Amino acid sequence: MTDNTLTPITEQSALEDLCGALSESDFVCVDTEFHRETTYWPELCLIQASAPGVEGLIDPRAEDLDIRPFLDLIASDRQLKVFHAARQDIEIFNRLIGHPPGPIFDTQVAAMALGFGDSISYDNLIQRVLRKHIDKSSQFTDWMRRPLSQKQLVYALGDVTHLRDAYLKMRDELEKAGRMNWVREEMAELEDPATYDTDPMNAWQRLKLRMPKKDYAAIVVAVAAWRERTAQELDKPRRRILKDDAIQEIAAQKPRSEEDFNQLRAVPNGFIRSKHGQGLVDAIKEALANPDAFAPELTRPVQNAQIPAGAPELLKVLLKHVSDENNVVPRLIANSSDIDRIARGETSEDIAAMTGWRYDMFGQKAIALLSGKLAVSFNGGQVRLFDV
Repeated sequence: MTDNTLTPITEQSALEDLCGALSESDFVCVDTEFHRETTYWPELCLIQASAPGVEGLIDPRAEDLDIRPFLDLIASDRQLKVFHAARQDIEIFNRLIGHPPGPIFDTQVAAMALGFGDSISYDNLIQRVLRKHIDKSSQFTDWMRRPLSQKQLVYALGDVTHLRDAYLKMRDELEKAGRMNWVREEMAELEDPATYDTDPMNAWQRLKLRMPKKDYAAIVVAVAAWRERTAQELDKPRRRILKDDAIQEIAAQKPRSEEDFNQLRAVPNGFIRSKHGQGLVDAIKEALANPDAFAPELTRPVQNAQIPAGAPELLKVLLKHVSDENNVVPRLIANSSDIDRIARGETSEDIAAMTGWRYDMFGQKAIALLSGKLAVSFNGGQVRLFDV
């Protein structure tokens, strides 16, 4: 527009024109604004999209606008979809199109491969890559209200126009460094439908099983499933139904009567008499009556005593050294669980640090260090490695 006024797309023909222009590129940058503070399912409020030479805002709340042309565009595997911190955006599209849009490129993950930092924010990424500063005053706003202000729209569109420019630079840097395959490997989880699973019977996996006891685990599974179903049916956040701490306390204490429930600290007094109370009681009874039907296979954790004293700390020194040397964020190479398992002497391929480029960079050195074939020393405040 000649007056530079931004207007979200609310008409079908304009949406089809935008999608046609976006489809001509080999990649499309996508962002969303949504609301979910009071709901289980995120409410989509705005879609931002860009590609070289084209960008636009789509109002999915516009009356009579069918966003199917855009959903068809990102459902296709012909184009790369570029996001920053992609998981929540992909969760929305996964529900709308029935599967995660792919292939994916997440600039937050790519930033780790380039040594920019762990979980870098969008504005910090743009400062780092493009040397631009973003006005964040519209970051926390009510995207459900209409009309949206020009300031909000400019901010929202910048999320994909800056992203487009940053992606092109990051892509070139990754290819030059030979690290594009690293990012593609990391995208597997984001592109996996299981990442966005909302099956109530799998809801317990968000919680930590604190005791290797069948009846405890069965209650965690059953109550988590009941909470998930209730939250989905009412379209309310899980925490509004029952908090995580309450599930853990219920599983540990196994309350059976109203008096038992009133003794629990994490369960509100009188909850058992509320409209949801009987559903919770039934879930507990079912779990206790048939724990085998609910409890997952339990394995006792390997005790930390089996880890040689000081081994994890020594491996962390090694990890920090190789990550600094190669300009990669340490967590992209190995996480704390990997470190503990390697310290115990495990080398199986289900440990990410024991496969591919991570093994070449860190895993084989970790094995050598623990077997006494590699030593670490400090010289002038710097870590030095030498063969033994």
